[in-house]
Amino acid sequence: MKKIKFKSIASILGVILSITLLMTACSSNKTNEAPQGNNFEENPKIQIEMQDGSTMVLELYPEYAPETVQNFVNLVESEFYNGLTFHRIIEGFMIQGGDPNGDGTGGSGKNIRGEFAENGFSQNTLSHTRGVISMARSKEPNSASSQFFIMHGDEEFLDGKYAAFGKLIEGEETLDKIAGTPVKPNIYSGEVSTPEENIVINKITVLE
Repeated sequence: MKKIKFKSIASILGVILSITLLMTACSSNKTNEAPQGNNFEENPKIQIEMQDGSTMVLELYPEYAPETVQNFVNLVESEFYNGLTFHRIIEGFMIQGGDPNGDGTGGSGKNIRGEFAENGFSQNTLSHTRGVISMARSKEPNSASSQFFIMHGDEEFLDGKYAAFGKLIEGEETLDKIAGTPVKPNIYSGEVSTPEENIVINKITVLE
C-alpha cells in the first residue's frame, strides 16, 4: 500500500487535518487551572500488547505534559484500554485508538486540559515525529479524554496543536504492521482510515 505523504500538502491541509482528523468526544467543561507538578520519580514506560501478541513500548514524558501523562497512566492502571481497538489508521500519518465506542466518538467520561502551546501551555515542545504518542481531541482544546494516536510519520504541523506526551522506544515493526492494515472509507466522513478488520489491543500495562 502506498504511503500517504502529508508533508508536501501540509500547508494546504494542516488546518483541516488539525480540526477534523483527530476527533474525540467533546466536553463543555473547560479546565483552566495551572498544571499539576510531576508526580513521577522517573519517566513511566508502558507496553501495548496487541491481540496477535506483538508489542510496542513507549516512554512517557511528564516534563512536557504532566496532566496528560497522569491521565493516561490512570486509565492504563484501571485497565480501561484492554480490549479496545485502533479504529483509525492512515499509513504514513498515524494510528489512533483508545475509544470505547470504536468509532472515534467515545471517551473515558473525563476531559483534561490540552497541554499544548495554542492552549497557553508553552512547556510542551515535543514534536510530532515518528513514534510520538499524542492525545486526540475535538476542536475544543480541553476535550482530550482517552483517545490517543501514535505517529507513523513526521508531521510537525501538529506541533503546538495537540498534546504530545511520549515516544515509542521498542516495537517499530508493530507500529509499521498496524499502519499497513488494509482500510476502507469511514461511513460518516468518507476518509479512508477504517480498518477492514478489528485491530484489537489485548492490554496496556505500566512496566515496573
